[in-house]
Amino acid sequence: MRIKIFIMSFVCVLFFGTCYPLGWITMHEKADKINVASAKKIAEKSNNPDDWYIYGLSALNAYKEGEAQTAFEKVMAFDHNSMEAKWGLAEIRRRRHEVDSAKVMLDEVIKVSPKFAPAYITLAYIEFNDKNYNEAVKLSSQVLAQGKDNVDVNNYARAHLIFAGAKGMIAHNGGPIVKILNGTQVFPHLDRARKLLPDSAQVYFGLGAYYLLAPGIAGGDLDKAQAHLLRAITLDPKLADAYVRLAQVYKARGNEAKYEYYLNKALEIDPKNVLANDIKNKKCDFVCINSER
Repeated sequence: MRIKIFIMSFVCVLFFGTCYPLGWITMHEKADKINVASAKKIAEKSNNPDDWYIYGLSALNAYKEGEAQTAFEKVMAFDHNSMEAKWGLAEIRRRRHEVDSAKVMLDEVIKVSPKFAPAYITLAYIEFNDKNYNEAVKLSSQVLAQGKDNVDVNNYARAHLIFAGAKGMIAHNGGPIVKILNGTQVFPHLDRARKLLPDSAQVYFGLGAYYLLAPGIAGGDLDKAQAHLLRAITLDPKLADAYVRLAQVYKARGNEAKYEYYLNKALEIDPKNVLANDIKNKKCDFVCINSER
């Protein structure tokens, strides 16, 4: 039986370039290397659920949530128990700020597929935005604990970034000892993410936010913050959070016009963006910057 399966797999790879089913790690990494139009063409031609899943992932990467939803629903039509597709639909809900229903779906995915890293990452983003930083640390740590060979590179890097961001917020909100214990863990994780994805907009955003918010003694540097955040929005013009932190760079420099421009740009991209609305409304849960810095 094992010999038969091996022969069938070999023939499948030799003649078709892929075998069904692919593992989720392979599908995520394939999606990171293909554009939406090409992925859609392959999915429609092959009518293979793996290809539809890859198409959905590529659409997510391009912020085309409508196309992504269509693709993931197609996968669900093939297999209504697909936890990968259910995660994809939950991620779309998170992006649309429908977090309560997203959390219900993610809890189900994690219960059935406890090693499916993307579900932990999506849930960690939700917990971070809800200011549950310790929970965000816990969720991202569960991904990191799997090891980089058992997670796709993007989600493994994102785990480092979320861990760093949550630790930074814990440090910001804590006393001297908490600041030392947590603050010293931020940059090493950002640097590990950078080594995994040196040209990632998310990585540049993470580093830019660090250089903006860290005190001078810990490496804070407005010039580096500005350079990294500008690079982030160049690589990903729809990364709303990067526009918010870039606005704060100009706020710190006393340039109110550019502060307003970049903050409004973030809200134009995502009117319900948690970070942008926090800063716009001066709630400052995610750290405000003043021009006297």
